[in-house]
Amino acid sequence: MTSHFHGKVQARAIALLPIIVFLAIFLGSGIYHTVIGTAFAFYQMKAPVAAIPAIMLAVLLYRGKLNDGIDTFLKGASHPNLILMFMVFMLAGAFASVSSAIGSVDATVQLGLSVIPPEFVLPMLFIISAFIATAMGTSMGTIAACAPIAFGFTQATDINAVYAIGAVVGGAMFGDNLSMISDTTIAATSSQNVQLRDKFRVNVWIAVPASILSLIIYMMISSGSQTVAFTNFNAWLILPYAAVFVLAFSRLHVLAILSIGIVLSGLMGFIIQPEFSMLTFSNSIFDGFVGMFEVALLSMFLGGLSAIMQREGGLEWLIQRIYSLTRLFKIGQQRAGELGISLLVVFSNLFVANNTVAIILSGDMAREVAKEYGVDPKRAAALMDIFSCAVQGLIPYGAQLLLACSIAKMSPVELIGAIYYCWVLTVIAVLAIIFRFPKLKSAAA
Repeated sequence: MTSHFHGKVQARAIALLPIIVFLAIFLGSGIYHTVIGTAFAFYQMKAPVAAIPAIMLAVLLYRGKLNDGIDTFLKGASHPNLILMFMVFMLAGAFASVSSAIGSVDATVQLGLSVIPPEFVLPMLFIISAFIATAMGTSMGTIAACAPIAFGFTQATDINAVYAIGAVVGGAMFGDNLSMISDTTIAATSSQNVQLRDKFRVNVWIAVPASILSLIIYMMISSGSQTVAFTNFNAWLILPYAAVFVLAFSRLHVLAILSIGIVLSGLMGFIIQPEFSMLTFSNSIFDGFVGMFEVALLSMFLGGLSAIMQREGGLEWLIQRIYSLTRLFKIGQQRAGELGISLLVVFSNLFVANNTVAIILSGDMAREVAKEYGVDPKRAAALMDIFSCAVQGLIPYGAQLLLACSIAKMSPVELIGAIYYCWVLTVIAVLAIIFRFPKLKSAAA
């Protein structure tokens, strides 16, 4: 072991216990109620409530004054990234609620069905989400904009909601992974000291085949789908969603885009629907806030929990163990290094539930592994970004699934199996490690 850790924090396995307690309570309750046949099994135990015992345990395990432990939790819960996430949750809920109240969602769905055959709905949802996420550089904003439309399609066709929402989440993670302005891309390239374009050249050869296979899967699933209901619609009601989709490509901040969408939805309601009043508008906004409160609160709880685990050395212990495990791999030096780098970011992501933070936390050690095992920094950066996005798109307590499931009113655990892109991306990335592709001309540099 090198001196990488230079005493920043003492590695402690017990510091990981709180997140394990949370998962045991939340997932254990859901599994139990599934076994006994309870409807909406994973909604019986509210996730923020399941997080409270974990938070209490984390504070008790904190080595220091009780007040200092609480302060560490509060600093983690109020991190700027979490505040941004909280605002995205709230505004996404408000936009979905207001646009639904005025009929904008239904109008957009009916327009889509008038030009897109039902059997192509799932592939188009994936493609549109992928383009928007690549342009915006954020999966959260993409899901906020596209998930209500995807859910609307499932109500107008016989397509299962989990497939439609899964296509949106998969497309959003594709864009989050490949976008040049994504936080994960910037974090991965910065940690490995490589250019954005060099990481992209490796990444694209893994992500694009995964997206093509995902499109084929979605086409097979939606083959033979039929429209359940087709009604006339007011084209003006499409304006709020059209504006949001167009603005997504303008590099405007996601909060500004969602705010504009809310205002336009309100204006369309005032103009087109006589019964839509200012009181209706304000109540719709608040209803959207209420619908997102649970997931927003859980995100802040997990942010604070993650801060304590990091401060107490839990993540440091995890990274050290994976580093040691890498030395045991007997699959060739570079393959062992690449697998070790991938595991570093995967397990970091599982415990912090934030792909950007996972890359930042594991970045220094990943760079050290890359040097020791002769891994090209471009491949290291690409693999970190790929596996972080794949895991983030599949963990039931991650922000992306929580947001999507809040909009579609479904269980995150139910959705996981339908996010085919993240599963296929993981398989292809593992194959890329085993068979050493892509083989770029500059790889030996």
